[in-house]
Amino acid sequence: MGTPALALALLLACARAAVVAAQDTERIEGSAGDVLEDDPVGRLKVYVYELPTKYNKKMVAKDSRCLSHMFAAEIFMHRFLLSSAIRTLNPEEADWFYTPVYTTCDLTPWGHPLPFKSPRIMRSAIQFISKHWPYWNRTEGADHFFVVPHDFGACFHYQEEKAIERGVLPLLRRATLVQTFGQKDHVCLKEGSITIPPYAPPQKMKTHLVPPETPRSIFVYFRGLFYDTANDPEGGYYARGARASVWENFKNNPLFDISTDHPPTYYEDMQRAIFCLCPLGWAPWSPRLVEAVVFGCIPVIIADDIVLPFADAIPWEEIGVFVAEDDVPKLDTILTSIPMEVILRKQRLLANPSMKQAMLFPQPAQPGDAFHQILNGLARKLPHGQDVFLKPGQKVLNWTQGPRGDLKPW
Repeated sequence: MGTPALALALLLACARAAVVAAQDTERIEGSAGDVLEDDPVGRLKVYVYELPTKYNKKMVAKDSRCLSHMFAAEIFMHRFLLSSAIRTLNPEEADWFYTPVYTTCDLTPWGHPLPFKSPRIMRSAIQFISKHWPYWNRTEGADHFFVVPHDFGACFHYQEEKAIERGVLPLLRRATLVQTFGQKDHVCLKEGSITIPPYAPPQKMKTHLVPPETPRSIFVYFRGLFYDTANDPEGGYYARGARASVWENFKNNPLFDISTDHPPTYYEDMQRAIFCLCPLGWAPWSPRLVEAVVFGCIPVIIADDIVLPFADAIPWEEIGVFVAEDDVPKLDTILTSIPMEVILRKQRLLANPSMKQAMLFPQPAQPGDAFHQILNGLARKLPHGQDVFLKPGQKVLNWTQGPRGDLKPW
């Protein structure tokens, strides 16, 4: 049997099996499954600083698009903490301090965050808390956490080369960063950071659910850019050429349903697909990872050295397929070679509600969701070591370090 015929037979078999096994789920055994279901209540207390509304609420009032873009975790984390059982109003008993500053909410007309202002917003917020409370100064942020969901986290730039040049904002180098960006041995992922999923609208996704017995009749699915001609006119830099390789190698392959179009049936189509491509773009991560898990589509992760969300709780190796960027031309062979029993087990694991819940920021919050996974990550860092607290008069951070533009008042 030739390769196309073999692949077609596999597709038909998967579609039939998906109907039979639609209600089957499987729990992750061992420590990962336990961590996924941890309850952070009673394990930590968080003090939420009250900042002037110009740092948060006024920004949303000015541009409500902040509530729905993929960086919105910073807003919903703030709202969640205000009513959370782990919040304390007494800073003296807090394990962690949280500064609610929305650094991705200053948007261009096209809805993209302006990274050039983000460092100034963050510096201004830190200056404010250091002047009005004693807690920042006693640790220079080592018992503080910040949500920084930019493309490259607290490096505050959407282009990797410039993000690397900038590095993590100097004032955040002792703090714990909660960020969507994750890549091994990268200057924009400092040790001890918590990698989280990007925001995807839970209610919107819920309204597009199809019956669980719907056959998965699409073998490989992807919708998005293959080239970013506006920002990378010569090609090759965007997605390190991986997306371009997907298009050039598989645009005419009948097993690959790939296009730049974004149809109104996008969410439904993902639920009819066996594999969903999750390639890097400007950064390694994207909302497709969340969408794939929620819709039970096996994520095909094409992003070398990516650090995935909540990796101590979600067994990415067991639910996904990892393809090296250089191996994209062999993608069809790699996917059609995966045994049926492996595909079915990945689908059963993805069908576990706990897996889906951990990737979402629902309103109101629900047990085991991304909010609680973040708190679990913070709780596992306790108790703080003695090196967190500085000696009287001791200074570690340099307030004048960084690009001159970052030092301008905001």
